[in-house]
Amino acid sequence: MTDYNSPSKSTQHPLDLPYVGAGPITAVKRFYQNYAKFSGRASRSEYWWFTLVYLIAIGLILGIGITLGAATGTTDSAGELQPGPAFLPFALLFLLLALANIVPSIALTVRRLHDANFSGLLYLINFVPYLGSLALTVLNIFPSNPLGARFDAPGAGGQYPAQPYQNQTSATPYTQQAPPAPYGQQGPPTPPVV
Repeated sequence: MTDYNSPSKSTQHPLDLPYVGAGPITAVKRFYQNYAKFSGRASRSEYWWFTLVYLIAIGLILGIGITLGAATGTTDSAGELQPGPAFLPFALLFLLLALANIVPSIALTVRRLHDANFSGLLYLINFVPYLGSLALTVLNIFPSNPLGARFDAPGAGGQYPAQPYQNQTSATPYTQQAPPAPYGQQGPPTPPVV
């Protein structure tokens, strides 16, 4: 039996399940390993560590590019500074980084919404001018919710099956299920009883 919560380095944490307490390096690795995966969940630490690392990287690229561009720039007839040729490589690097991360950042946000037990379609509120991105940021701050396991792929290790009542008919009496394990302490799935 594999214990996904043990601190052992040899155990690979499943990519579909949120990694509670992920550090910045782990968050960036998991971001690129789940490049275009919109199913599953991502913990707050995965989301916010990657966001911080990405913003720092963008800030450094633009800061160095603007500084070097201003140092090699010229002033036009209107008195405005035109960036010099040293700005171009940093502008291209910024553009490539931004374009390469569009799809995976949307996927990460959708997985983060799933972890808070929201539908990934709530990402579309980001397109509402001004308030949409603020509302999406607030939703990403919400704590993890164990009920978000409903967005896990079948057999991914979540507590709830994809369709919990698929075999229940009106003639079958309701049976009490055991409460889910505390968040972050879920073990591997048990085989279904047929």
